[in-house]
Amino acid sequence: MSLPNHKPPVFHTLGCRLNAYETEAMREMTDAAGLQNAVVVNTCAVTAEAVRKARQEIRKLKRDNPDAKLIVTGCAAQTEPATFEAMGEVDLVLGNTEKMNPETWTGMAADFIGDTEKVRVNDIMSVTETAEHLIDGFGTRSRAYVQVQNGCDHRCTFCIIPYGRGNSRSVPAGVVVDQIKRLVDRGFNEVVLTGVDMTSWGADLPGEPKLGDLVMRILKLVPDLPRLRISSIDSIEVDENLMQAIATEPRLMPHLHLSLQHGDDLILKRMKRRHLRDDAIAFCQEARRLRPDITFGADIIAGFPTETDAHFANSLKLVEECDLTWLHVFPYSPREGTPAARMPAVDGPTIKARAKRLRDAGEAAVTAHLNKQVGQVHRILMENPRMGRTEQFTEVRFASDQPEGQIVTAKIAGIDGNSLRAQG
Repeated sequence: MSLPNHKPPVFHTLGCRLNAYETEAMREMTDAAGLQNAVVVNTCAVTAEAVRKARQEIRKLKRDNPDAKLIVTGCAAQTEPATFEAMGEVDLVLGNTEKMNPETWTGMAADFIGDTEKVRVNDIMSVTETAEHLIDGFGTRSRAYVQVQNGCDHRCTFCIIPYGRGNSRSVPAGVVVDQIKRLVDRGFNEVVLTGVDMTSWGADLPGEPKLGDLVMRILKLVPDLPRLRISSIDSIEVDENLMQAIATEPRLMPHLHLSLQHGDDLILKRMKRRHLRDDAIAFCQEARRLRPDITFGADIIAGFPTETDAHFANSLKLVEECDLTWLHVFPYSPREGTPAARMPAVDGPTIKARAKRLRDAGEAAVTAHLNKQVGQVHRILMENPRMGRTEQFTEVRFASDQPEGQIVTAKIAGIDGNSLRAQG
């Protein structure tokens, strides 16, 4: 799609939900600043493949919008600004801190982008606060996303993200609660808390509160919020209050996405993870004891350096032992600048084959989960007139229109692919 003259910026987002959230913040800031005739690419750096895709998208967007100034920002711009500075299509490179600063965009005119310095990327590690750019209503008409945390203090050997996001910073609980109240007043029936390392929330705040404290506070102070959901967490850092909320708060959705990464203790140590396989299994068993209807998603890496068949078998077994349902499988790819990139690599075909076996196990787990839902009654949040999600985040399809954004009760009649089919 080409960009006509004198139009607001076109945004292209790659990567995580947090990036999408921050794109909305930039959209508001550029609107306020009056920026026109620009394309803004918000990049991801999680893998080398993500950076390759970013460069590919930049070239395509420039071909489609030859007269627009092209701005690159996000994690890849933060971690390797020289890569994008060297691209002739790029007019300006902004770091992750700079993109969230309204002063960056104030008075920025497309005609002058690139006439001064081409790269504006500062030291992300020096940032001590999370910019409180709270986007009231980002998401669908039914579900809103609230950023409560940014950055990560951990240094897993495969991960470049701390160098793109900086150290962990938390949004104060009072600010989060006030935003959620506004969202509920606007009619949102579900709020999702997001961040880079969610379970580190609060460590930099007075009194060092925990994520569970935030969850309990939200549920207490926003009694009209029907559904609260939390995104990816590190199970080893889950606190007592979060476990209590899982056990006692029906408005906290019974779906957790876990950052597990592997199922073998030696590989977990080489990844510099903070848990062992038995820790992951014990957490899942306890959470399921407290909330029998809970479902788990998980990130798992296939083919991490030095991974043997025996190591991989432990990851494969973890799917059953933790009763995982929704798998995000990542074939390992080396990320320059990380310790894992210097470790003995597993060959490409083996990585691909192991990733396929994990995905097959994930598909079987989804099928088993879907089969268990047939005949059950679920409360479903409608994302559009014909599709909604259960409390466990399972997709449900309807044959007739339902009220978008509302929670409807329906009996499950059958299965359509990886979705449930509502009766009637």
